[in-house]
Amino acid sequence: MVPLLGAEMVHTPLQLYRYLLRCCKQLPNENVQNYYKHAIKQSFRVHADDNDHARVQQIIKRAIEDADWIMNKYKTQS
Repeated sequence: MVPLLGAEMVHTPLQLYRYLLRCCKQLPNENVQNYYKHAIKQSFRVHADDNDHARVQQIIKRAIEDADWIMNKYKTQS
């Protein structure tokens, strides 16, 4: 799968956070948007103290893959 537009620009947790919140704006309705925004914020808080660079990069890669899957899921439902 090809990552979403702008995914190649994500290198830090803050960039990831902003990128994922922008992706939420493309979701079909407000309830779905709010659900994923809440999940993003919670995950960001949980991983805020991670200092291992390799682990952070792994989390970023996985989050982008998950966002891509979610966006494709809602595109096919439309």
